[in-house]
Amino acid sequence: MNKRKTEDITKVKGYRLLTEAEWEYAARGGKKSMGYNYAGSDNLDSVAWYDSNSGSKTHEVGQMKCNELGMYDISGNVEEWCSDFCDEEFHGESPTINLYNGSNGSRRLRRGDSWSHSAAGLFVSGRNCSIPTCKCNRLGFRIALYLSKVFSRDILHLKKRRCGDVF
Repeated sequence: MNKRKTEDITKVKGYRLLTEAEWEYAARGGKKSMGYNYAGSDNLDSVAWYDSNSGSKTHEVGQMKCNELGMYDISGNVEEWCSDFCDEEFHGESPTINLYNGSNGSRRLRRGDSWSHSAAGLFVSGRNCSIPTCKCNRLGFRIALYLSKVFSRDILHLKKRRCGDVF
């Protein structure tokens, strides 16, 4: 048995799913945003695998152009779970900073759409919901690492990384 494999990301210590706000900030390119409709470009074919170019399958990450933050496959390839639960009324009454819906709803948010979706669903603003036990070959996740202490040399090292750098 592989002890490093999990079916439940919430059981992994030190890592967590991105919140919806973190996912969207990253998808839009953060402070480096150029205001694109898709993560990294207005030309969907340059940044995303979707129903018109995917061959109906998931592709290895990094084959398309990255976004302004050097992140790949935020639009297309696989939809990504977020830690927030779905609640259509939440955004109308929610805080404007540290936005997070951690209520115990029955469905979790998914962002980014996948290789099986049309271009219309791949805008950075698109969102979907599913029950947390949903499993399919077009659904994945992006994780964040909890950091207890960040060292200045680590920050300098991270700033040197560019789109296409090997980690």
